Amino acid sequence: MMGERGSMAEFVRRVLVLIALLALVALTYKMTYLLLLLFGSVVVAVVIRLIARQFERIGLSQGIATTIAVLCIFGALAGLLWIFGGLISSQFALLYEQFPGAATQVQRQLNRWGLDFDLQAVAQAASQQASTIFQRAGGFVLTAGGVLTDMLLVLVGAIFLAANPEFYRKGVLRLLPRSAEPVAARTLDDSGNGLKLWLAGQAVASVFVGVLSYVGLTMIGVPSAAALAIIAAVLELIPYVGPILAAIPAIILGLSVDPTTGLWTLVLYVVIQQLEGYVITPLVQKRAVELPPLVLLFSIFAAGALFGPLGVILAAPLTVVVYIMIQHLYIGQVLGREPKVPGHHD
Repeated sequence: MMGERGSMAEFVRRVLVLIALLALVALTYKMTYLLLLLFGSVVVAVVIRLIARQFERIGLSQGIATTIAVLCIFGALAGLLWIFGGLISSQFALLYEQFPGAATQVQRQLNRWGLDFDLQAVAQAASQQASTIFQRAGGFVLTAGGVLTDMLLVLVGAIFLAANPEFYRKGVLRLLPRSAEPVAARTLDDSGNGLKLWLAGQAVASVFVGVLSYVGLTMIGVPSAAALAIIAAVLELIPYVGPILAAIPAIILGLSVDPTTGLWTLVLYVVIQQLEGYVITPLVQKRAVELPPLVLLFSIFAAGALFGPLGVILAAPLTVVVYIMIQHLYIGQVLGREPKVPGHHD
């Protein structure tokens, strides 16, 4: 009789554990968007810490250095907006006005060449596909939120994280068994280091692409060169997919001038990406996480399909962190092999 009661108690305990796990999975799924915002705060906090560390090297305390770093970021954004705000806004307004006419002119040119290609239909199909991907996040977005609310939440969270990162690091480690603390600590440290190296590398690549795009488009004579260069620099943060999306409006505007300008625009973007891929990226990867290209490419599409634009933006840094976690927790602990550490490659 006692044995039957013990078996029943064990069965009930297992059922309760299973229910608790399922509830945790369901809660995590419902809070996916909020967790992505939290990860966005981590990424921004890493940027703040990168800047703050430069001030800490001259003897300033962590709190003062972090405050100065935040003020530097706000000051840089305000300065760029004040100096280039009028130029950039006028360039984007011009781009918005010119693009429909440019697309129509390109369509007429294709018709004159006898090419059976409906550019407008393709553009509408692409727009519908993009809308489908970007609206998948609707179920995850907080109803009381919005873009500005999300940005404010990410920024405030980043400031708190950057002000005292060690406090939150210790808090995470205290949730784990003592036996798992050393591995978890190494994983967290390498994840943070990997994010820093990735962000530094992407910043260099974005500036490189933006400057070359502006110079090249201006020399070729493509309209709205400044706006197109900004688009190219920003979309460079999305590997593989971003450069293709950035090249499309530039090529169409180039073709609206004349076919030769359109062809030179295509050549320009190809050359810039080749230089970025074979010069900048290898230099960056010597000190960063060398992600398998196929993994990174599919992670971007998967994140976009599941979580919308925020998933696309955070896909690459999230893949960096997941890759490092797999190196430590699976390859290192389960397989017993030496994990790859950010900044050290064979």
